[in-house]
Amino acid sequence: MKKIGLFCGGYSSEFEISIKSANTILEHFPENYQGIKIIVKEGPWEAIHSDFNGIFDRNTGAIITQDQRIPLDGAIVYIHGDPGENGKIQAVLDLLHIPYVNSKVLPSALSFDKWYCNQFLNQFGIPVAKALRLLPGDQVEYAEIAQQIGFPMFVKPTGSGSSYGISKVKRLEDLDKAIVEAFKEGGMVIIESFLPGTEVTCGVYRTKNGLVALPLTEIVSENEFFDYEAKYMGKSQEITPARISASSTELIQQKAQEIYSLLNLKSVARIDFMLVDETPYVIEVNTTPGFSTESIVPKMLQEAQLPITLFWHQILSTEL
Repeated sequence: MKKIGLFCGGYSSEFEISIKSANTILEHFPENYQGIKIIVKEGPWEAIHSDFNGIFDRNTGAIITQDQRIPLDGAIVYIHGDPGENGKIQAVLDLLHIPYVNSKVLPSALSFDKWYCNQFLNQFGIPVAKALRLLPGDQVEYAEIAQQIGFPMFVKPTGSGSSYGISKVKRLEDLDKAIVEAFKEGGMVIIESFLPGTEVTCGVYRTKNGLVALPLTEIVSENEFFDYEAKYMGKSQEITPARISASSTELIQQKAQEIYSLLNLKSVARIDFMLVDETPYVIEVNTTPGFSTESIVPKMLQEAQLPITLFWHQILSTEL
């Protein structure tokens, strides 16, 4: 039985969400694999299993308990945000020669950065919102930003998930506060134009027989946008399948698979779009989408009548 380390937690605001995702995955772990939760945090990384507890040794890649040393046969990185979704844990695993199901370091880092990812995809003809970026210390002319982007606009940290630090700005006088909040979550901020349309998202994963696009989910937020409260506190409708035409559904699934391939992704990814007059604009790419009981991908799997255990068996057997 292969021993698989499930890395969760992390150093970002999404620590608890990552733990919830890991718990859901472990509850549905394929029987021919042994899942071991490894909590990444400041200090020693705890390794937790029903039969033992220990510490993950970052020098050797083994789990050290009181009476044994347990090497890993593979890994799943399910950290939302730093240091998993951005590829840092993958780099550690590469150095330790531990195989993992996730996208490699470069695709993870590129996908995690909303600015660079969208600029990359736009070079291949993928429509994206009009945007500009800010770095710490940049001289900011708010009137110029308003002229270039227009109102309303979104102000986002480029390297954060779960909608932390994101603001929808409708007035010039609110722009400064939004930028300050976004910089609290990362060292680069992206300011994007508002796209009026229907927000939909598509899960994609790889099997031995090729890519699979899951049923689309339509997101209808009760708040100004799909923020943390909407995602995790019931302030949104997540309608699966999305209430859009069959032709738009097929187009978005094709675009999601194209993006997955362009970025050379692995395992499961969720790609968010805004459908504007039958044109899908990519919003962002999530290489570690939420997998708690409240999350979207499990609902997509339910609509596809694909058991979660079989889903993870397909991914593990394909990527390891």
